[in-house]
Amino acid sequence: MNPKVDFFFDKASKWQEEYKQLRALVLDCGLTEELKWGVPCYTYQGSNVVLIHGFKEYCALLFHKGALLNDSEGILIQQTENVQSARQIRFTNPQEIVEMGSKLKSYIFEAIEVEKAGLKVELKKTREYDIPDEFQVKLDSDPDLREAFYSLTPGRQRGYLLHFSSAKQAKTRADRVEKLIPKILKGKGLND
Repeated sequence: MNPKVDFFFDKASKWQEEYKQLRALVLDCGLTEELKWGVPCYTYQGSNVVLIHGFKEYCALLFHKGALLNDSEGILIQQTENVQSARQIRFTNPQEIVEMGSKLKSYIFEAIEVEKAGLKVELKKTREYDIPDEFQVKLDSDPDLREAFYSLTPGRQRGYLLHFSSAKQAKTRADRVEKLIPKILKGKGLND
């Protein structure tokens, strides 16, 4: 147990028992406990394998390269359609963790083997994402915007494209584009 991670478990107002069980289970698999992104993250030789996190309706083990795991039990969940690599196993009560203990360990050990083998998830390239028409018109008509957008990191570009595309109505997409043009021109990401 890493004392730097204790604060996460100590401050949690929900999922206390579930977190305690998940922590013990993951540590029993020989991983190193670290604090990353404000949550307990378990690594193998410096590579992220699995983390523990919680939400309003569930807590979860999140496997960083879960898309590469053989989900023989059918329990891995893709958090959203845009998540390419990570997969979760969700829990709503401590009994689920107890009942699934050996299965969970087998998933963790498989995730460790994925790291040992150096496997990588083939990620969708930024150019494979659709550019909403409302944004494409702006890119075509404003060379400064086009240069600023394509100068952003691929992750920042994807962030904007996903944000613009998630709006169902054209007016909302256009409004989002207009609102965020100044940020793009400053070289900032959506969440910077």
